[in-house]
This record gives sequence, C-alpha cells and structure tokens, in this order.
Amino acid sequence: MFEKLQPRYAVQWIHKIEEIPQAEWDAIAVPLKTPFLEWTWLNNMETSGSVGANSGWLPTHLTVWRDRSLVAAAPLYLKSHSYGEFVFDHQWADLAARLGVAYYPKMLGMSPFTPAEGYRFLIAPGEDEDELTELMVNAIDHFCMRHKISGCNFLYVDPEWRSTMERHGFFTWLHHSYIWQNQNFQSFEDYLGAFNANQRRNIKRERKAVSQAGLRLQPLTGEEISRSLLSHVYHFYADTCDKFGWWGSKYLTRRFFEQLYPDYLDRVVLFGVYSTEENQHPIGMSFCLTKGDRLYGRYWGATQEFDNLHFDTCYYTPIEWGIANGIQLFDPGAGGRHKKRRGFAATPNYSLHRLYQPRLSQILHTYIDEINEMEQQEMDAINQELPFKQTNPLEKVGDDC
Repeated sequence: MFEKLQPRYAVQWIHKIEEIPQAEWDAIAVPLKTPFLEWTWLNNMETSGSVGANSGWLPTHLTVWRDRSLVAAAPLYLKSHSYGEFVFDHQWADLAARLGVAYYPKMLGMSPFTPAEGYRFLIAPGEDEDELTELMVNAIDHFCMRHKISGCNFLYVDPEWRSTMERHGFFTWLHHSYIWQNQNFQSFEDYLGAFNANQRRNIKRERKAVSQAGLRLQPLTGEEISRSLLSHVYHFYADTCDKFGWWGSKYLTRRFFEQLYPDYLDRVVLFGVYSTEENQHPIGMSFCLTKGDRLYGRYWGATQEFDNLHFDTCYYTPIEWGIANGIQLFDPGAGGRHKKRRGFAATPNYSLHRLYQPRLSQILHTYIDEINEMEQQEMDAINQELPFKQTNPLEKVGDDC
C-alpha cells in the first residue's frame, strides 16, 4: 500500500527486493561505488534463504516513488539480534537490559553480513537529494516510533553520506577496517618495495613456501567461472566456518553462491588453488568481488593445510591481480591480526545511530565523543607499527571524528 506524504512523492515499505523491477532498482544502485547494494546481490540474499525472518534479518525496505517510478530506496532490516553485522553493540544491548529497556528489534541499514564501506540511501540522479533524505528520515522515524523499534542504525556508511545524516541528528560511531591502498604501484615488486627489508623477506619466503608445496594460484573471472566452481566456494566457506568453530557465522546458503551464476559474474573474482597433480579441481579458493577500482575479499577455504596458503590466496595474489587490473583499494574483509603485517592500514569506517529511547539516547550523546577519540588513538597506534619503510605515505591514515 502506498502512503501519500507529499503531492509528488509516495512512500512504500516492502518486504522483498523482488517486488521492485531490477532495472528500476539498479538505476539508482549501480552508479554507487559499492557492489553490495545492487539488486542481484540483495535479492539473492533473500531468495537463497540467507536473509529472512528465520535468520533474524527481516527485510523492511523503504522505497519512494513519484508517478509510480522509483526515485529513492533504503535497504533496511529489522533485527532480533546483533549477529552478522561486525559492529559490536552488545554492550548497548546489555545496558538497555539493565535499564529495563527493550533493545530488540532494532532497524538496521547495511548489506547483510558484509562489513564493507558504502551504505547510503539510493537516490536517483537529478532528484532533490536533501528533500528526499528528509522525507526518508521522517518516514523511518515514524515507522520506528509506531512499531516501538529501539533505534535506527546504518553501518559501514559511505563517508560522503555521513555528514548529511549528522545534519539530520544521527550520531557517528567511529570504527576501523584494514584496507590496502595502491600507492601508484605498477607491479608486485613495487608493493614489496614499500616494506622494510625484514618484511620483504618474510613475504617472499611465504610465497615461496606455497610454490614449493606444488601449488599454483589462478585468478578466475567472467566465463572462467562455472556454477560448479561457485558450489565449490560454498564448500570452502562452510568448511572454514566449521573448522574454526564459526558455525554460528555460517550465514550464507549453498543456493546463495550458486545463484550468483550467471547474472553476477561480472563482479566475482575467484582465486583458485590448484596442485601440480590436480589441475581440474581446486583444493582451495578465495572469493572476492570487484567493482570499478575496488576489490573486496569475502570468504576462503582449503581442503588441506599448507603453510602460508591463506596469506597468498587472500592477500598476495589478490594484490598482484589488483595491481595488474587497476585496483586502487582492496578491502579484504573483517579482522586484522594477519592483515596489518601485509600492508593493510587501519582505516576509519563509520556507523550512524539514532536511539528512540530517551535514556539510551542521552547516554550515547554523553559518551560517543570519548569513544571515538579512543578508537582514533587505537588506529594511530596500529599504523605506527606497520612494517613499512619510514618514508611510507601511509604513516598517518584516517581523520578525527
């Protein structure tokens, strides 16, 4: 049902992306830098059974129409827990419980299970962005207060969008990801040259160990990727979750990976691991996505344990491929214990929050600046320990919140 708000706009809340024609959704999603808000990716989350009421991610998407044409949208989910977000607000939930306040359900804006920067409202070119943003924020406020939703949270937001939403009263929470940036590298040797001598030797030794084990890494794109290879990706993904006790983090179904074929292959890059004895079937693989000059690492796994294979499959070979293909930014995914030694600097990402319970909102207002300052200090400390030459341009990354 359409809800009339202004003479030229109507708001509609939908529970399935497939209710929107792909061409209309992608007309406002494809121009963005991120691939994770496009119709195929989000629809696949839903139709594969990875996202839905049973998983605690209830699609509740906001759309804005003019004359039955889609002019704006916000992928949103009602959450009954905080899993799969990679922004850890469990302390807020605990605080709410001590105050006798219901923290769940909450409203969440992000691409599910995808801790990659780029979330924002989707607004058609040529439209009045300020007017539509105000309309959408008001619609979200009205929905949340009417349904007693504790708060609205946007995660991994587009940094250019952040200031817009701050003007609408959202609080910014600073976090960090580990990001590789191309410093005008023309080759993998240029990348190695950014490190101090000790770390250059370490990386060369790690890659040599993989080749000496009789393993070959092969980038695969486009028509080189079959449906069966995507099914292999699920096996590796599931095995890694099981092997490391991440069974509670096995969010994606086999169907999700298989449904990426064939309509999303232009975004997929696989890095397959093959042995000299078996050239047909990979024994390991990392699953990445690319769009424009960006590369995103998501999942990986292997059927056998080999020293340093993880580093080569998830970091070195993707970086080598990225340099050859004009990639300027590589986000390898969540976590950082292994990444900072490979040149992935602690880089700011932001979430935006509005809490509708007055006591919780006041606590957030009181302490958020202190929390953000502590996070900035942690990033500075991390980046001072990166194994670069002293003249490396990434000596200081990020800005104060």
